[in-house]
Amino acid sequence: MNQPRMTLLTVAFRHVISEPNIETGYERFRALTGEAIDFDAFRDAVSECLREGLIREPIRLPEGALQCHWHLELTPKGVEAARRCHA
Repeated sequence: MNQPRMTLLTVAFRHVISEPNIETGYERFRALTGEAIDFDAFRDAVSECLREGLIREPIRLPEGALQCHWHLELTPKGVEAARRCHA
């Protein structure tokens, strides 16, 4: 498993990221990890995890909200994958 993807799964397993957009989501991710994963690698990891059903759709419009928000949340399959990363 590639490093950005593994890190993304680990962060999503241990933390909640809910931000106004992907850019601030990425900044929160960087603050939590302290790792030098660039924005393009982060976006690629998000796309890969989304395609594989490991994370839920990150862009959401919560009920009553006036704008979309960006969330990083694992699916049950993603939780299983995150646990395997640390087994």
